[in-house]
Amino acid sequence: MNTKRLSEVEVGRNYTAKELDSFVSTTDVVLISNNESQLFSEPEREYKVTQSFNGFFEHSSEDGEKYFREKKTVVVEKV
Repeated sequence: MNTKRLSEVEVGRNYTAKELDSFVSTTDVVLISNNESQLFSEPEREYKVTQSFNGFFEHSSEDGEKYFREKKTVVVEKV
């Protein structure tokens, strides 16, 4: 079976958990899901990409400052 390797996802499109697993494995990305820790528990479950950002703010517990991290961030919701 030929496995599709994703290097990019599009807002508004649906992807299986298996495809998103491939995307996370090959891309430097933060993936946020409303399915919490169960995102990859059902490989054929579909998720819709709802938003995509070029980064996010993170609070440092070491110095108390907030830093913008330039890292692709994608939000998905189960469908």
